[in-house]
Amino acid sequence: MAHNVLLLFLSSFILSFNFLEAQMVPAVFVFGDSLVDVGNNNYLKLSLAKADFPHNGIDFPTKKPTGRFTNGKNAADFLAEKVGLPTSPPYLSLASKNGSFLTGVSFASGGAGIFDAKDERYRQSLPLTKQVDYYSTVIAALNQQLGSSGAQKLLSKSLIAVVIGSNDIFGYFDSSDLRKKNTPQQYVDLMATTLKVQLQRIYNGGARKFVITGIGPIGCCPSQRYQNKTGECSEETNYCVLLSLIQNPTAYGFAEVKAACCGLGNLNAKVACLPIAKYCSNRRDHVFWDLYHPTEAAHRILLDDIFEGSSQYTFPMNVKQLIAV
Repeated sequence: MAHNVLLLFLSSFILSFNFLEAQMVPAVFVFGDSLVDVGNNNYLKLSLAKADFPHNGIDFPTKKPTGRFTNGKNAADFLAEKVGLPTSPPYLSLASKNGSFLTGVSFASGGAGIFDAKDERYRQSLPLTKQVDYYSTVIAALNQQLGSSGAQKLLSKSLIAVVIGSNDIFGYFDSSDLRKKNTPQQYVDLMATTLKVQLQRIYNGGARKFVITGIGPIGCCPSQRYQNKTGECSEETNYCVLLSLIQNPTAYGFAEVKAACCGLGNLNAKVACLPIAKYCSNRRDHVFWDLYHPTEAAHRILLDDIFEGSSQYTFPMNVKQLIAV
């Protein structure tokens, strides 16, 4: 009996040691919108931007909707897997329970933007300013738990992932008032200036390793193609660096780049991915899951490109190189 207990202890110790060895960073802190939301909006009672219903999550390990705006995992999940950590949990799921932030947390919220919008479209979300406010409370909790020097060491070695801006672009093209006040370039410049203020706040809190993604090919998502009689991308809306999946789909194993997997009507883009909608059986073949969001398969490939990709996709280095710095 004693031998069995000892063996069990040793096995557990080895497993724990191997997990720690596999950890490339101590924590991942995620800021952003629905592309990386892992469930924060589930806790926002008034929000219309939710994914806590079928058919979302159909390919997630639990086969149930989780609040992720896709059929399975998203880029935040795959980033955590790459660095040997569990997915950073939604901040709002931990805040009321005094949960641990030692391996990171996600502040990402569907519908969020760089600007503090009035939430006319989605009623309720966590804009970037609010996300950074919550980050400040996490820093305070880490200081209390680890001491100032311990918290600073953890934060300086952790990854800060920022995936945001698409909703601001959608907001610009949906608003005649904004278009009258700013040219597209002026608006993007204002986005960059506003983003810089929030990044500085995160930096001042002790973060040093930032992964900031460019805005995706939003002009090519089904919601935008649906508004074009030809079904082609809305180039005016596109502020994209990573168009390779859409321009060369077969190289990545995709067959369908125009239509959403889940929805109804032309391109499955007339009706959103609601429980009444139909969804495709060949989800691995589709780039887009719904009106706006990639499939799990597309999320995985995009994260791979960011994590270990060439300078074609990352600047000044990829995530793996950043971790090694």
